[in-house]
Amino acid sequence: MGIPMLIAFYILFPVLVVYLCYKYPVVNKVGAVVICYIVGITLGNVGIFPEGVEKIQGSISEAAVVLALPLLLFSMDVKRWKNLAGKALLSMLLGIITIIAVTFIGFFFLHGMLDRPWELSGMAIGVYTGGTPNLAAIKTALDIDSARFIVVHTYDTVVSIVFIIFCITIAQRFFLKYLPPFKNILNGNNKSAEELEKEDVYSYSDILSRKTVPPLFIALLISVAIVGISVAAGSLAPRDYKTSITILLITSLGIGASLVPAVRNIDKTFQLGMYIIYIFCLVVGSMANYKVIVNIDITIMIFITVAIFGTMAIHSLLCRLFKVDADTFIITSVSLICSPPFVPVVAGALKNRDIILSGLTTGIIGYAIGNYLGITMALMLKNWFF
Repeated sequence: MGIPMLIAFYILFPVLVVYLCYKYPVVNKVGAVVICYIVGITLGNVGIFPEGVEKIQGSISEAAVVLALPLLLFSMDVKRWKNLAGKALLSMLLGIITIIAVTFIGFFFLHGMLDRPWELSGMAIGVYTGGTPNLAAIKTALDIDSARFIVVHTYDTVVSIVFIIFCITIAQRFFLKYLPPFKNILNGNNKSAEELEKEDVYSYSDILSRKTVPPLFIALLISVAIVGISVAAGSLAPRDYKTSITILLITSLGIGASLVPAVRNIDKTFQLGMYIIYIFCLVVGSMANYKVIVNIDITIMIFITVAIFGTMAIHSLLCRLFKVDADTFIITSVSLICSPPFVPVVAGALKNRDIILSGLTTGIIGYAIGNYLGITMALMLKNWFF
């Protein structure tokens, strides 16, 4: 498969996925996101991709993230979110405290079993409060061996996919057993079932109509302009902060555009953004390295699994103590552990658009502080115990 064909596949395959989900209820129950992940993982490891594809995959995944974020925000009434900030920020704080505690304990588990265990603790805190950019930055700051970085990143990708699948399938039902349900306290009105259904796969039925396409194309151009402005402005920032500042600017400008009625009322912007997220999921799945997965370093794999699911478990118990609702807990957990791009995926699965901005906001904060927390913890553990 050549590079042009691969790019075309990434862009067009989600069309087939959406069609199959629309046509067959059984397929729809599996979900477009899960299908994209599974197909991506499968094709990424059967040897049909050309050499040097990693750079193309990285570029597509990054482009998908930044292009989708404004589109997902255009249709939202930001004023509806102001009353949600308190619980979301509280949940984020509880999540950060939990990941620091879990990785601190994990350090002692790794002590004597691996060389330089503080590196894993630092990377875990960085990536599970921020995201992959933080992981890469911490690698450079701590001069971590490239082979170890690749192993950690690959295992993180695999376990995170399992985590996301859990979040979009049974997590809500599971955590509602001991966490309170989400309450839309905005103007005392809850979304009707009909309104919620507008966010599922069936809402794509008329996205290519003559009435929808022209204004939607304008929305896409606005999104491209927002990305261009943000990247240009972010390039002026210090190297370690470029990604965080760029994403923060994209989010801020997307929110700003949503305040303009002419932009907010463009139909299907959310659906187009979700389609681009499907592309992102397909690409990320295809980046998982089967060879590294097969030759498992069981110690590192256990550490990462505990860091993700152990953090989520303890975080949920703290949220119960502080009466944080299930949806807010799940979305902030996702924004920290998997970073903001996965927020709309999970929010769509939860059928709760009202938590997207809270998830994006807490995730952006995580991007900003992930490097500080990860590097500081790693150096503290190294200096205290070695």
